[in-house]
Amino acid sequence: MGDSTGENTRNDFMVVPASYVFLLRGSKVLLQLRQNTGFMDGHWACAAAGHVESGESALQAAVRESEEEIGILLTPDSLTALTALHRTNGGARVLDQRVDFFFSCTQWDGEPRVREPEKCAALQWFELDQLPELMPAHERHVLERFITGMLSPIESFGFDR
Repeated sequence: MGDSTGENTRNDFMVVPASYVFLLRGSKVLLQLRQNTGFMDGHWACAAAGHVESGESALQAAVRESEEEIGILLTPDSLTALTALHRTNGGARVLDQRVDFFFSCTQWDGEPRVREPEKCAALQWFELDQLPELMPAHERHVLERFITGMLSPIESFGFDR
């Protein structure tokens, strides 16, 4: 709750937003093999994802990350909103709270390719019903609920129920 100056009187809470784009071709999804990032290296993750930067919307971040990470051009209109995932890493730090905006996309310009080889070892198409074993748990949660038609507009992950 803010005070009359508009400042947060509780300095113990902050949410970190990120955008994720699942590229879909028929029954397949494009994933990247993470490396040298310090987070989930060796895991298959969303091909285009990243933090929302100051002054940009979640849609703008999705478009920017898609071009930066895999070299494709898309527009906000080509994105379909899947869910907003409020999650926690379970820690006590203020940065352990996350809000992830997940989108799907079936139309784009260009052929996806690795543009950040220092962070991405490979790109690969996977059948949605045969996802790789090593994936970030929150991304697997979204994809599995999407596949089964159980994905809600707002999801929670990592909180006690």
